[in-house]
Amino acid sequence: MSPIDAVVLGVVQGLTEFLPVSSSGHLVVFEALLGAQQSGVAFEVVVHGGTLLAVLLVYGRDIGRILRDTARALPMLLRGDGRGAYALEDFRLGLLLLVGTVPTAAIGLLLEDTFKALFSSLSAVGVAFLVTGALLHLADRVTRRAEARIRPLSPGRALAIGVAQGAAITPGISRSGSTIATALLLGIDRVRAAQYSFLLSVPAILGAMILELRHGLPPVAGGLLPYALGFVAAALSGFGALRVLLRLVRLGRLGVFAWYLWPLGLGVLAWAQLH
Repeated sequence: MSPIDAVVLGVVQGLTEFLPVSSSGHLVVFEALLGAQQSGVAFEVVVHGGTLLAVLLVYGRDIGRILRDTARALPMLLRGDGRGAYALEDFRLGLLLLVGTVPTAAIGLLLEDTFKALFSSLSAVGVAFLVTGALLHLADRVTRRAEARIRPLSPGRALAIGVAQGAAITPGISRSGSTIATALLLGIDRVRAAQYSFLLSVPAILGAMILELRHGLPPVAGGLLPYALGFVAAALSGFGALRVLLRLVRLGRLGVFAWYLWPLGLGVLAWAQLH
C-alpha cells in the first residue's frame, strides 16, 4: 500500500465512521465499483485505532469522569451502599453504557456470519442506505415537533440504543446514525443522544479491533509509514467529522444526510440490478 492510498483510506474511514453514512457500506460499494481490494487486517486495526483516538479527544473528559465516579462507587458497593453509588451521575452513565454494550456484543457475536454474508450483496447495502436515510429523516421530523417531550436516559432506552448499534453491523446501516436517531426517537435530548452514542462507540470500536485480531496480528507489509499515515489521517478526519456531526445534531439537522443516502441507495440498487 502506498502512502497516498493509506492517507485516502484513513480519511475515508475517519469521515464515514462518524458521519451517519455507514463506513462498511461505503467499503462494499468502493470495492464493487472500483474493484479495490481490502486493505488487510493490520491496516483495519490501525485506522480503527485512529477513530478511537478521535472519540477520546472529544470525550476524554467525560470518560475521565466516568472512571472517577466508578472508583468512588466501588467502595460504596463493597459497603452495601448501592443507593449512594447509584447517586453518582457519571457512575450511572457508565452503567448505562454497559447496558447498551451488552446487546451490541450479543448481536455481533451470535449473528456475525449472517451479517458477513450481506457484505457480498450490493442490493442489501442499497436497501440499508435507504433505511438509514429514512431513520435520520424520521428522527429529525419527530424531534422538531413542539410537543416532543424530553425523557431521561433509562436502562430500557439504553438497551434499545444498544440493539440499534448491534444492527449497524449491517453494511449500509450507520452506527452513529442509528444510535443517535434511536435515542432522539426515544425522547433523549440532542446533546445527551450524541454523547451517549459516541461514548457507546468506544467499546464497539475496541470490540471490532479485538475481533480482527482474534487470529493473531498479521505481518505488516510495506513498512510502517503507510500505517502511521493511515492512523493520523483517520484520527484527524474522524475528529473533524465528529465535531461537524455534533453541531448538526444540536441544530436538529441530522436529516440532511438522508438527501445523500437516498440517491446513493437507489444508485447502488440500480447498479446491482444491472450487474
